[in-house]
Amino acid sequence: MARLFIAAWPTDETVTQLRGIPRPHEPGVRWVAETNWHITLRFLGDTDVDETAHRLASAVLPRSVARLGPAVRALGARQLVVPALGVDSLAGAVLTATEGIGEPDQHPFYGHITIARLARDTRSAVDGTAFQSVFEIEEVALAMSTLLPNGATYTRIARFPTV
Repeated sequence: MARLFIAAWPTDETVTQLRGIPRPHEPGVRWVAETNWHITLRFLGDTDVDETAHRLASAVLPRSVARLGPAVRALGARQLVVPALGVDSLAGAVLTATEGIGEPDQHPFYGHITIARLARDTRSAVDGTAFQSVFEIEEVALAMSTLLPNGATYTRIARFPTV
C-alpha cells in the first residue's frame, strides 16, 4: 500500500511559463516546488500499487489539452492555484478506471495546478495575477506522495499514454 494519486504533469514549456509567476516572500505562503506542479486527476490515498497500475494500463485515457488560467486564484482557504480547463473528460476516464479503489472523492473535480499552500487567514498578492498557457496531455502518471515535515515529495511510479 502506498499513498497514491493519478496526475498529469505540465510540459517543460509550461513549467518555464509557470516560473514567470511572481513568488514574493510573504508570511504564511509556502511555494510549491516546481517538480511538484501537476494536475491531480484523482487522489486515491493508501491503495495497492499493482491493482491501480493494472486498471490504468487497461483504461482508454483520452488525450486532452489543458488550458491554464486565466489567472492565479485562491482555491478554498489554503491553496493558491492556476485553474486547468479541458481535462474533465480525462479525469472522468481515470475515475471510471479506478472505481471502487482508493478513498472516495471528497469534492467535485476541479482541474488546477497548486503553486502555493497558505496558512490559515493568509492571502497572497499573487492572487489574481494573469496567467495563460496551453499544453497537450500525452500521458498520465501514477504517483506516490511521501509526506515530509517541509512538504510532500512525489514519485512517478508508472506512466500511461493518452490516446
